[in-house]
Amino acid sequence: MDKSEINRGEWRQIQMKAIRKRHSVRAYIDRAIEPDTLSLLNQYINECNRESGFNIQLCANEPAAFSGAMARYGKFRNVKNYIAVVGKDDNSLDEKAGYYGEKIVLKAQELGLNTCWVALTFSKSKTKKTIKIKRGEKLLLVISLGYGETDGISHKGKTIEQLCRTDGKMPEWFRNGMEAVQLAPTARNQQKFIFHLTGDEVKAEAGTGFYTKVDLGIAKCHFEIGSGRKLMQEP
Repeated sequence: MDKSEINRGEWRQIQMKAIRKRHSVRAYIDRAIEPDTLSLLNQYINECNRESGFNIQLCANEPAAFSGAMARYGKFRNVKNYIAVVGKDDNSLDEKAGYYGEKIVLKAQELGLNTCWVALTFSKSKTKKTIKIKRGEKLLLVISLGYGETDGISHKGKTIEQLCRTDGKMPEWFRNGMEAVQLAPTARNQQKFIFHLTGDEVKAEAGTGFYTKVDLGIAKCHFEIGSGRKLMQEP
């Protein structure tokens, strides 16, 4: 369904459904992704690249990146498709990778696919032989993709009150955003970020640790969907 064919409220409902349904999946069945599905996902990736300036790439029927010991250690099985998150190597890389990567993850969920964010347990050297990285760009991470053996399971996270600070009564739109943030996937489910509401202004910041800025970008994506308020600055 094209975004132009539905109103803003219906679009938000579709995305919130994807947020609630989507869980990390590391084991996949031996089923090729249909060409039409790949085409729709690739179109959306191209849209995100145009908007962000990234060079995110869809790799289909390419098992080499998850064929080594690191993938087995990470309990990945039968991964033959993935999304390589490639962007300009600057201070905004991590956060934008999380934000736009999660938009693509949710689109994949809408298309009936399962996914998992992967930062370490894949072969970067083998992936780099498959994708194209321009001068000044960096392969940050990948997102495994396919039809899962299961749809994954939910994990208990922090409360809304642990994830935000407000200077008064929490408005409904902000609570809606934070409810979506609660469902944002993060490294080791740590949710190391905090959202601040001062008056009508929202700011969010990452904590310390590996990939926390990626996690913040994912959380911002969820907040925008839940609240209907824009957080990320245009590139």
